[in-house]
Amino acid sequence: MPAMFAFHLPPARRAPLFAFAASLLIHALVLMIPRHDPDEVSSPPRLEARLRPPVTVETADAPEARRKPAKAKPQRPRLLTTDKPGKTSVASAPHWTAAEKAEMNRFLDELDNNARTAPKPTLAQRSKAMAREEAWQQAREESAGSALLELRPNAAPPDPFSLEMYLEGLLKRLNRSAAFVKNDPRAKGVKPASIEFKINPDGTMKSFKIVNAGDQADEVAFVTAVVKRSVPFSPFPADLDKAARSLTMRICILPAGSGDAGFGFTRAGRRRC
Repeated sequence: MPAMFAFHLPPARRAPLFAFAASLLIHALVLMIPRHDPDEVSSPPRLEARLRPPVTVETADAPEARRKPAKAKPQRPRLLTTDKPGKTSVASAPHWTAAEKAEMNRFLDELDNNARTAPKPTLAQRSKAMAREEAWQQAREESAGSALLELRPNAAPPDPFSLEMYLEGLLKRLNRSAAFVKNDPRAKGVKPASIEFKINPDGTMKSFKIVNAGDQADEVAFVTAVVKRSVPFSPFPADLDKAARSLTMRICILPAGSGDAGFGFTRAGRRRC
């Protein structure tokens, strides 16, 4: 047998055999150790994943800034509305009691009796009323010819009689002043002349001017002296003061041959100089 043969070998040849046997045994043992593939060891285990079905996600609206600006509609004015009241029924006629009806009839009868018993205006009263109306008309016409009022804004015209009485008083004052001023009637010219002066509400003179001297130089000087001597005139009456800011008077100087010529100051009516 080989083993037994090996034991009968000399020691010098026996050592290599033992070494060879030991080497075989070690290799046999190494081969018996389980071996693993390095790729299998290093590779990670296989993972299996299953995809979920797609979920529908509602997309949010784009930001307001990215949206295209809509055209601004013209804003209509807002109207305040109120509930319309329902149709109202026609109010029934008031019910009068017998006493109220009798009192109303008695009142109407009294009015009728008073109207019947009122005396009608007599002929004298009607004539007086007509004369008063004519006097008012004449006063308006005469005032328009010789005096001019500068009315205040939004003021009512004064009473014509009040203006007439003031003008009469003004003429009387001029005639009284004329008695103290020397004048020669023979110095009158043959052409008309005129002057104007304006009076304030307090009676002071506001302005004075010669409108037309003609050939009446002496008469113009005489009238100027009379007017300046008469100032201040009487203040305006209350109603005239409320209505007018000033009063303009025109004095006409007539020629010596005129039928209306004479001594003193008189009203000229609607006649112009």
